Amino acid sequence: CIARSLAMDPEVLLMDDGSTDNSWNVIRELGAKNAQIKGIRLRRNYGKSGALNVGFAAAEGLVVITMDADLQDSPDEIPELRRMILEDNFQVVSGWKKKRYDPLSKTIPTKLFNWATRKMSDIELNDFNCGLKAYDYEVVKHIEVYGEMHRYIPVIAKWSGFPRIGEKIVEHRARKFGSTKFGMDRFVNGFLDLMSLYFMSKFGKRPMHFFGLYGVLSFFVGFLMAAIIVMNKLYYVFWVKTTAPLVTDSPIFYIGLLAMIIGTQMFLAGFLGELVSRSNPERN
Repeated sequence: CIARSLAMDPEVLLMDDGSTDNSWNVIRELGAKNAQIKGIRLRRNYGKSGALNVGFAAAEGLVVITMDADLQDSPDEIPELRRMILEDNFQVVSGWKKKRYDPLSKTIPTKLFNWATRKMSDIELNDFNCGLKAYDYEVVKHIEVYGEMHRYIPVIAKWSGFPRIGEKIVEHRARKFGSTKFGMDRFVNGFLDLMSLYFMSKFGKRPMHFFGLYGVLSFFVGFLMAAIIVMNKLYYVFWVKTTAPLVTDSPIFYIGLLAMIIGTQMFLAGFLGELVSRSNPERN
């Protein structure tokens, strides 16, 4: 009904991410009845990011809209999301489940996660992880989603050169089927993924700027501590002319030695990272 009211010819891609139930048979039946419905079946469960990446590669429409299959999102949001991409010139529009029907064990960590992501990415979105999103065709063809990075698609899009990101309040419904996969492990992993994404965006093409800088600083601090110990030893030998304290008796000796070792390792890590980066055909 939505397609007819907008006079558009949609393509519906249903992703079966290694389901063990009757999902694939249902998708095949729907596809047999309507040529606009297509299904893609993955051999095993690769996770949401992997399924989205395959779907993005197969999508052909000018506007690509993603929606989870748990029926917590309303299809009635599709026309406005599509309009915001085509008429308001947004490149990504993310849904905002302002009124949620999730337990506190999920909503409170989600608020903390969204706050941290806003501060790190400078993208003013209230709900980064909402599955209901709309994309311009160019966006889905130029970004890669892997691991658990589906939470950060707006961040990936911005750092890939698509800064026009909007938000729309969408209806959120109580879950009818299945159970949530959210847990503290995903909460912790989400922040680790955010740190990884931030590091890759800043230093992925120039790792020496990170490892080399802090490696040189660490080595310099350690060398300075070693020089102080040596000067102190020489002072006792040539001027005080008394038995000089043993170098190994000073904790500064071990701290300085450790700092120089860490500095050398970090510098070598940056150097090896530069070799890997420069041999990458997509380094630019």
